[in-house]
Amino acid sequence: MKIKINEEAGITHVSIEGRLDTLSSHDFEKQILPLATPQANILLDCSAFEYISSSGLRQFLLLQKAVIASEGQLTIRDLKPEIREVFDMTGFSALFTFESSKTKPPHRSVER
Repeated sequence: MKIKINEEAGITHVSIEGRLDTLSSHDFEKQILPLATPQANILLDCSAFEYISSSGLRQFLLLQKAVIASEGQLTIRDLKPEIREVFDMTGFSALFTFESSKTKPPHRSVER
């Protein structure tokens, strides 16, 4: 799994490439959870994301909880249909905000 992080206009863009499974979930946690700073605005670009295991789902849930606790916002963009189906089957879809770069304008930070 490869993770690229960059900050632009108050939004932390995180690109995830590859698989998020038991082997890579610890690295994901080490790199991503610290981004949940007060009022963080995080956009996860999942266009190159290929697979998620239950360990990976747990990492997404931990990140979402940390972002909510910090009064921030987490958006998942361009999740492939087969991975979105995993979120749907587990009930996780109700816990996250999803968007597609094909149908929505670029992500904007929320005014507080």
